Amino acid sequence: MNFKRFATLFIVLTLLLTGVAPVLADSTPIGQTAVAQGGFDLLSVIQAYMPTIPAGFGAVRADDLAIELVENPPFLLDVREDNEWDQGFIEGAVHVPLRELAQHLDLLPGLDDPIVVYCASGHRGAIGMTVLQVLGYTNVRNLAGGINAWTGAGYELANEPVEPEAGEMPDIDPALVEAANNYLQNVLPQGWGVVRVDDLAIELVENPPFLLDVRETSEWDANGYIEGAVNIPLREVADNLDMIPTDQPIVVYCAAGQRGAMAMTVLQMLGYEDVRNLAGGFNAWVAAGYDVVGGGEAAAAPVEVEVVLPEGTVMTADALQPIVFETVETIALSQGFATITEDTLVSEMDDVVIVDVREPNEYEGGHIEGAINLPIRELAQDLYMLPDFSEPIVVYCSAGHRGALGLMALDLLGYENVTSLRSGLRGWSGELVTTAASVTPGEFPAVDPDMWATVDAYLSNLPAGFGTISAEDLSLALTENPPFLIDVREAAEYEGGHIEGAVNMPTRSFTEYADDMPAPDTSIVMYGSIGHRSALTMMALQMLGYEDVRSLGGGSNAWVGAGYEMVTD
Repeated sequence: MNFKRFATLFIVLTLLLTGVAPVLADSTPIGQTAVAQGGFDLLSVIQAYMPTIPAGFGAVRADDLAIELVENPPFLLDVREDNEWDQGFIEGAVHVPLRELAQHLDLLPGLDDPIVVYCASGHRGAIGMTVLQVLGYTNVRNLAGGINAWTGAGYELANEPVEPEAGEMPDIDPALVEAANNYLQNVLPQGWGVVRVDDLAIELVENPPFLLDVRETSEWDANGYIEGAVNIPLREVADNLDMIPTDQPIVVYCAAGQRGAMAMTVLQMLGYEDVRNLAGGFNAWVAAGYDVVGGGEAAAAPVEVEVVLPEGTVMTADALQPIVFETVETIALSQGFATITEDTLVSEMDDVVIVDVREPNEYEGGHIEGAINLPIRELAQDLYMLPDFSEPIVVYCSAGHRGALGLMALDLLGYENVTSLRSGLRGWSGELVTTAASVTPGEFPAVDPDMWATVDAYLSNLPAGFGTISAEDLSLALTENPPFLIDVREAAEYEGGHIEGAVNMPTRSFTEYADDMPAPDTSIVMYGSIGHRSALTMMALQMLGYEDVRSLGGGSNAWVGAGYEMVTD
């Protein structure tokens, strides 16, 4: 028998034999460290803090942080260890190892100034964020996925640190600062309180901990839960300590790990001696193949589907060129260049399949309700998760670039009704959720094998950054080693102002310029107004063997927004 199945089958029996009950009415609410000397009441501080946790639980995505660092930079706080910092960091960050954080508050900005904390994967960042929020910092967030997500999204690291300038210590109750310092120095365990899913599965059979699910009740109801868990939403934890034992190991979990780390932090600060957070949360538990209960049949167990991928041959550039160029022009002639606005998507949400083509850690940090996650590099291999060729599909990413790539890939594969959310999540003002959408897999569609092999080879090998270049990097390149610059907007847009040196090749008539392209080994940068059209043309050229083609992230709007000029001559 598969061990994961074996572990799950015995959880209920073990809980019954050991006498563990979901609610322990006679539990001592908190340990002795909750009240410090001099009558300082840490519990009251934390009870006041928990309901104020913001929407999104303080997570910020890598792409959103990259935009902020250009437009309105927050204070960056790196809480990794010294040896990690030495390997590279986000430019401008100040380094304070997590355990020393409460000792160096003089290096931080004011209590109301924006701060973004980060570590390697997000867990320590969430701990640091929570400690600062408890101390009274009102605008602190954590980089979802940490520096791993930052580099995974194609952003670079720096190696030249900026020496921080110490200021005055903030006006915080010294007893509260001491409680935070004691926690970080003496209570926070080695390994930072993380437990892996396979280790938890063993513990649930051999020596079950108390399982605390801090997701929202709607997530618990929709997706199910780990057998034996008790659900107390994060913001309500401090007011329900009578439900949490003090004499038993505790494992906290949420959807992806951030909320679990926050709950673990406050419980440890309140004196709970053995509290850990499930790495990757409920999503990691399900992805590892362990069963859950509740939430309906779709949530009870992962659906296993035998997928047979097409066997085709990657097409030659000569055979592919007319197809790719025609696809680009067909998309360009569609309304809005085959984009959909937020208002239109909201009105049609019940009738479309929404596909989030970002990376899993980005999806877990917050996504449009009902969206399924098919990362762009895996999209061609996940077609069995999509509806029929004629059904409406909306793809999106963080800023629109990957959404455009997904749109074109699906068009090439025969999907007839695909649009992309204009500007991605930057163009979305609605709420994001962390509850993963369920979907029933079907059979792999009957796509052309050679076209599928061609598209899959392209998507699977997308580079870090997915082929984008920032306005700052383009400005530097134009000074030092100018690329061949192509403006794919319409002639009227080009005449109204363009980047100096750009050649106008509108997307709607791109085929006409096939003979005007430079050699395939030429460095090329393309831009439109927001990045959508240039992503389409970039993909076309890359699929045809052009070796160094990039798209200006955010298009001409980002160029102007960064303070660079346009010319009209």
